[in-house]
Amino acid sequence: MDVVIVGSGAGGLTTASNIKKHDKNAKVTVITSDNYIAYSPCAIPYVIGKEIADFESIIMHTPEDYKTKGIDVIIEAEVLDVVSNENKVIYKKDGTETEIKYDNLVLATGGTPFVPPIEGVNLDGVFKVRTIDDGQKITEWAKDTKNAVVAGAGAIGIEIAFGLKELGLDVTVVEMVPQVFPRALDPDMAETVQKYLEEQGIKIILEKPVGKIIGNDKVEAVLVGEETIPAEMVIMSTGVRSNIELAKKAGCEIGRWAVLTNEKMQTSIENIYAVGDCVEVIDAITMQNTLSPFGTTAVRQGKVAAKRIAGLEAEIKPVLNSMVSKIGSLEIGGTGMTETAAKMNGIEVVLGYSKALTRARYYPGGKAIYIKMVADKNTNRVIGCQIISEERVAERVDAMSVAISNGMTVEELANQEFCYAPPVSMVIDPIVFAAEDTLDKF
Repeated sequence: MDVVIVGSGAGGLTTASNIKKHDKNAKVTVITSDNYIAYSPCAIPYVIGKEIADFESIIMHTPEDYKTKGIDVIIEAEVLDVVSNENKVIYKKDGTETEIKYDNLVLATGGTPFVPPIEGVNLDGVFKVRTIDDGQKITEWAKDTKNAVVAGAGAIGIEIAFGLKELGLDVTVVEMVPQVFPRALDPDMAETVQKYLEEQGIKIILEKPVGKIIGNDKVEAVLVGEETIPAEMVIMSTGVRSNIELAKKAGCEIGRWAVLTNEKMQTSIENIYAVGDCVEVIDAITMQNTLSPFGTTAVRQGKVAAKRIAGLEAEIKPVLNSMVSKIGSLEIGGTGMTETAAKMNGIEVVLGYSKALTRARYYPGGKAIYIKMVADKNTNRVIGCQIISEERVAERVDAMSVAISNGMTVEELANQEFCYAPPVSMVIDPIVFAAEDTLDKF
């Protein structure tokens, strides 16, 4: 069996490794435009901020490593076309076009940073953040920079902003909507994060877009509303668009945003699969199509696609888009629907809150933890949770993901057993406090 995979991100390489795991005789070829593979783009901000020593540290495997597993990885190659009725892919490397046949094709083409068409966006000193190359360029440019503007206050934008601040730059974050972390947090929770950022010396401008980037050959300033902000570099962190061009050429059905697949990760063409940022997923709360640009989703999809290609049973489950971010000492996490998203989808909600400690109140080193719980008033089910603290956020987000995925009601969660020891927890977990507060409001 010949399998060709286009793309070397989390989804593509997970698919490749798992196909060989399930079928040692499969011939697997990965084609990618990247010159580095098997790294997490999520780590790039932490290299920029020197929390991770260098970019080499985040590269987990090389093409040679995959060769020892029986997987051929062709780097720095452009896939030009997919001829699905002939089961072949045409790619170009070093100026030479090559055809390769497949029995099964996996599209793991990822996404491309969206850069709004504003004046000055092509000046030297304007950067996007997606690849190691992008990170290296930002790091090098920052050495001779005093002022930076980050357009976009989502997780990556804020992480980059903090990293640049750690390098000693004066940093301004500009966001069109009225809050930071607009997709992950509700405004009341976002205020806590914004306050922390401002305490670290990062300026936040909300409800205004970057209107113009000013400069001759390179960036000199940014116009935001009526204000001109000095800047020698601009980071565009304004969203990602799915790469669907190859899927279109192959004749795969495209949805509102990305490639459509079934629960087996098959596209509308039976022997073409798709995984990762180029794919639409099912939201676990609304059961409607959405996007899930997370490595965790791509890995799960890759495992499903690999099993199906190898002739095994597997199905992808709907997603909650669980996330976590770390900015300095602050951890921000969430899973399921925010209050804002729920109301946009016509769901009547009941809200609960808790402010507690991560350890017994008498035990040294405990940190404040803030939790917001969102429940469906009609079903009593928990449908979302947001958590902010300086420690132990990720594990609580994971616990809430399990609870929501299994349809747990607020009452069930309020009566759920949690572990306890003074150095690591309170005798009543903050999640239980939030569930009890929610339950009291029904």
